[in-house]
Amino acid sequence: MKGTYISLFSGCGGFDTGFQECGFKSLGAYDIDPFVMDVHSKNIGGPAIVHDLNNQELPGLENRPEIDIVISGSPCQGFSTIGKRLVNDPRNQLMLSGGEIAIKYGAKVFISENVLGSNSGDHKKYWFTLIALLEANGFQTKMVRYSASDFGVAQSRKRIILYAWKPELFPNVTVDDTFQPTHLTLADALKDVELANNHNLDYIEQNSIDYRIAERIKPGQKLCNVRGGERAVHTWDIPEVFSQTSEDERLLLNLIMKLRRQIRRRDFGDADPVDEKHLVDNFNGSTNNLLESLINKGYVRRVENDFIDLTHCFNGKYKRLSFDSLSPTVDTRFGVYKNFLHPSENRGMSVREAARIQGFKDDFVFTGPIKKQYEMIGNAVPPPLSNFIAQNVKNNIIAKHARPN
Repeated sequence: MKGTYISLFSGCGGFDTGFQECGFKSLGAYDIDPFVMDVHSKNIGGPAIVHDLNNQELPGLENRPEIDIVISGSPCQGFSTIGKRLVNDPRNQLMLSGGEIAIKYGAKVFISENVLGSNSGDHKKYWFTLIALLEANGFQTKMVRYSASDFGVAQSRKRIILYAWKPELFPNVTVDDTFQPTHLTLADALKDVELANNHNLDYIEQNSIDYRIAERIKPGQKLCNVRGGERAVHTWDIPEVFSQTSEDERLLLNLIMKLRRQIRRRDFGDADPVDEKHLVDNFNGSTNNLLESLINKGYVRRVENDFIDLTHCFNGKYKRLSFDSLSPTVDTRFGVYKNFLHPSENRGMSVREAARIQGFKDDFVFTGPIKKQYEMIGNAVPPPLSNFIAQNVKNNIIAKHARPN
């Protein structure tokens, strides 16, 4: 069988890259964003079509060509734990659109990719519905969880992959979920990056507030008031930016940080404002003057009358990467230094650095507005993971094609 495929929600082409490398021929890539389709066209080749996939009539396929594989990387924003995780986010429904299109166009194999959060809580209903739809239309399915770091991608990035195939065409299929891991550090991924294209450098202005904060963040650390430990640098640890505090004030701030996670009132989130009486019961000394002082300095606030909470409750900003370990997940905000800092320089990560960490080769060139370039990289399937998936399809599914006698 000569392998042909179409890609849905293709983005700039991370998912396509692995299938191209494995010799599959693209009959069309579809995405609603013209900027990513332009990058896709320049790097991947084949038809790259701007199209809203809520409309399942795909331009360029009017003659119903034989399609072996449909790959689908539907939007993850409604599933991701860094978002609002609204179960009824209309983008979640697009996961099902991928399967419906595969059925509509007679695909023999269907591959769907999404974040881990898509398979937890009430959100997993979309996977259940998709699997039921595919199996009702003659597909056999297997869901696998992969860590991109096992495939030479220097970041912590876990994804769910659903394989679906027609068993009458591909008998005795065993989807390969065992492999020899290949691990890289951030230093490996960024070696000689200064020689590559798309290496834009956005340094923080010296003596600015952001610069003074960045100066206090070491590799592997982040600005975070809601966690303890060596990785968290608290606002009260940077008095030159956030106001001086006394030893007793810092003790009280650390107590609030601890109790807001230990004494829960709600069944959602991971922390709650602290009842003032709990502070009195657990603090060795009077809290009244200390609380008023911390309120005036902007470190804490009163909520719901007798409850106290920290004012900066984000779980981490100015995350400084470390050369010796993996990067956090490359997301669409990776170029913003208030979110991610270079391991040794006071700046954000360049487009090429983000691309290297995602596993894109340097000959894959990004164009368009800089913000869009980071978005398309953050939304992409890492090419090394895509290559493994494509090899899996080629060797363990397509190779078992039941050719007529």
